[in-house]
Amino acid sequence: MTLAQDNLGMVEDEYRLHRRFDRIGRLVGDDGMASLLNARVMVVGLGGVGSFAAEALARSGIGTLDLVDFDLVCITNSNRQLQAMKGTIGKPKVDILAERLRLINPQATVNAVKFFYNERTSEQILEAQPDYIVDAIDNITAKCYLLATCRQRGIPVVCSTGASGRMDPTSISVADLSRTKIDPLARDTRKILRQQYGFPEGKKKFGIPAVYSTEEPAQPRELTYDNGQGFKCVCPGGKNEFHSCDQRAIIYGTAGFVTGAFGLTCASVVVKHLSKFTSA
Repeated sequence: MTLAQDNLGMVEDEYRLHRRFDRIGRLVGDDGMASLLNARVMVVGLGGVGSFAAEALARSGIGTLDLVDFDLVCITNSNRQLQAMKGTIGKPKVDILAERLRLINPQATVNAVKFFYNERTSEQILEAQPDYIVDAIDNITAKCYLLATCRQRGIPVVCSTGASGRMDPTSISVADLSRTKIDPLARDTRKILRQQYGFPEGKKKFGIPAVYSTEEPAQPRELTYDNGQGFKCVCPGGKNEFHSCDQRAIIYGTAGFVTGAFGLTCASVVVKHLSKFTSA
């Protein structure tokens, strides 16, 4: 038997022996890998942040992943979303990403949940009882409802704040949501959580880690086709119409190396928590 064949065979053994996850295993150890195998993580929102978070979690050996998104792949997603490739435009983001993650880890359970998370769908979506949730939602109403629901139910959640308008991934940090700086989305989220959901005022922490950037967001620049007929977004159609590029008053620029870094940082928060990682 060749070394390659031997390594392939080891993939079918227990997770602690998987060659597929050997390198993450050497960080978190046997017990850490067992915890990741037995964990169920939900990613809500599969855009430039959520898609990278989900893939990083799959590559870390998470045993069950619930992917939640109602949206279709748009050609304008190509610069930052893993699902956006030739042949996927107009298809459900959740289906494309789920298929990709199953190829990364065939032994994982990957559930594609085609819902828009909000107050009406929350109960059905959270029936999955995840051990951890990644909030990668860009709709502030839905984001606040998810964070408040997680706090009420005692579900650990990491919140991604605004990634658009930034060009510097080295400005990304993690802090309690009550302590972030600069980011307007985080500020508005805090305000709603305090006013509508009873989150603590003042210096008291929310108990929710937030991934944020200290870089001031840049205003979007006008492009040549903005005032003409040279560009037509393929988003409009059915339930997705309100989320289309053509319906937005302002569209901020995004960089895949920033949104991706946000998602990878979210995955880091989750994996370190679940594996009880401590540096040697």
